[in-house]
Amino acid sequence: MDWEMELWMIGKIAFAAFLGFLLGVEREFKRKPVGMKTSIVIAAAACLLTIVSIESSFRYAEAAIRPMDPLRLAAQIISGIGFIGAGVILRRSNEMISGLTTAAIVWASAATGIAVGAEFYLEAVVMVILVIFAVEIIPFLMKLFGPKTLLMKPIYVKIKVEDSVNLTLLLKSIKQTGVNVKNLRLKDLEDDCKNMYLEAEVEKRRYTTDVYESIRSIEGVISAEVQGT
Repeated sequence: MDWEMELWMIGKIAFAAFLGFLLGVEREFKRKPVGMKTSIVIAAAACLLTIVSIESSFRYAEAAIRPMDPLRLAAQIISGIGFIGAGVILRRSNEMISGLTTAAIVWASAATGIAVGAEFYLEAVVMVILVIFAVEIIPFLMKLFGPKTLLMKPIYVKIKVEDSVNLTLLLKSIKQTGVNVKNLRLKDLEDDCKNMYLEAEVEKRRYTTDVYESIRSIEGVISAEVQGT
């Protein structure tokens, strides 16, 4: 056994785990389902499989009838990691999609492990830096210099109102609270009331509880339900 080579391979796995840790820190701080532990495991495992794939293609090439592809396992990693990524993408009842960034981090962790396993160290480091820049720095810059639409977040509102309420005036009152209504749906109820379903936007810095209290205080509103981030 070549201990120097073995230690070199172990070092590559450890380096891949470290880069996976860097990718997972941001998700961990935001309490996302894929955090540091998952990113470390994915990066380290992808690195190990890449090393095995490359080394085995050379060690057992003479016994093989046909030349062996040194990255055959790496190709399967990319396909298999998609199942984990799909598992963190959620579609909520209000049609809101979440988890896309987390799924991308999962894929990036696997790519980092493959790159380190194939000894593309600089490329792996640059990719981690670019991912962190894209996830953390760019949103901050867009808040400072981006268009106003990027400073808004979607919310979904369900309001129960009295049947006698003037819906046009009510809608104007809702807009005066800072809620930018994008879509409206109405439904008659059996108890002489109506339900209003709103797809709207508010400023990202505004709390969902503040929106709820503003709408709930409007005259004629019996109950309100607000869903947002």
